[in-house]
Amino acid sequence: MPFPSVKEQLAIIKRGAVEIVPEEELVSKLKKSIKENKPLKVKLGVDPTRPDLHLGHSVILRKMRQFQDLGHEVILIIGGFTAMIGDPTGQNKTRPPLTIEEVNENARTYIDQAKKILDKNKLTLTNNNDWLSTMGFMDVVRLSSKLTVARMIERDDFSKRFENNEPISLHEFLYPLAQGQDSVYLRSDIELGGTDQKFNLLVGRQLQKDNGQDQQVCLMMPLLVGTDGTAKMSKSYNNYIGIDEAPNDMYGKTLSVPDDLIYTYFELVTDLQTEELPAVKEKVEKDPRNAKHDLAYTIVRMYHGEDKAKSARNHFEKTVINKKAPDDAPVFEFKSGIDHRLLDIINETRFSPSNGETKRMIKQGGISLDDERILDMNYMVQLTKGEEKVLKVGKRKFGVLKGS
Repeated sequence: MPFPSVKEQLAIIKRGAVEIVPEEELVSKLKKSIKENKPLKVKLGVDPTRPDLHLGHSVILRKMRQFQDLGHEVILIIGGFTAMIGDPTGQNKTRPPLTIEEVNENARTYIDQAKKILDKNKLTLTNNNDWLSTMGFMDVVRLSSKLTVARMIERDDFSKRFENNEPISLHEFLYPLAQGQDSVYLRSDIELGGTDQKFNLLVGRQLQKDNGQDQQVCLMMPLLVGTDGTAKMSKSYNNYIGIDEAPNDMYGKTLSVPDDLIYTYFELVTDLQTEELPAVKEKVEKDPRNAKHDLAYTIVRMYHGEDKAKSARNHFEKTVINKKAPDDAPVFEFKSGIDHRLLDIINETRFSPSNGETKRMIKQGGISLDDERILDMNYMVQLTKGEEKVLKVGKRKFGVLKGS
């Protein structure tokens, strides 16, 4: 199968990218690839520090998938060795190194989830422990001679910590060298990374040059802003949408994305064709409410299929627009004719982990009964025999309370 033209490939490759260094070399590589009918080696290194992925992680994985669809060789490097060093990139403190057991378990889960985005039949999987762990101390010393301390301090997170008189361990300087050595070992043509990885990617270019290789092109993708509209997507900030989340939760969380990020999400995390984006952008500007539903539907469809996406949309319409309990809401029976404290009811339904959390939600207006917000900590519920009331706890937990 022939490669698309350089122009066609560039339109897809540049989609959502923040920076390509240097772009003219990318054009040259694409031309050579077409002329020789030889795919480019596109590399992404990931340290499996956490076993679960969210849409923020999917930004670069989707770019990898685009390279796969263009016919290039995609190499996913599991950082079995580098994860045990600990990368300080973007951290105020050095990320703690992991044990080999933690790395292996996280890697297994990471790969399983990544294959929901990548074409597993066109994916080369490797682990940098295979070549980095074989290096001797003299090899490391020689590698360390390739970069000066002054050059290392140019890296943004190092320079800030140095200025603030915060400690920087020597082993942290070895991380960019180890990542760069991956590029040398694999002879990569292109390396992908977030904007926070730019320095490390450029080190790979330098090490390749020192080894007489053609230098890789560095393609930086943005860090996806989370559902709060301010910080980058992270479980730590509770502003994430996990790619393994249940369809209804995924749909509901997507609807909380601010309007000014709708198009960005379409561009970075969906599988829509590049030529479809102008029409999507126009709809986002004219009708953001329905465009956001289209976004939620698209994301659920990508990870759970068309039927689940339709079901999630119906669930939202029933529970939010029509204010009814979903069909699968559990039913809890309580003795009729007597008072039941709402705090005790919620504790029995296990919709909240503790009374303290329940009180916090009541204070914030997060609990309702038959669509009426409950703001009284001592609220009592009394049901007649056979009577039903819909309890809603938080945004997505529903239950039917029935008198017995």
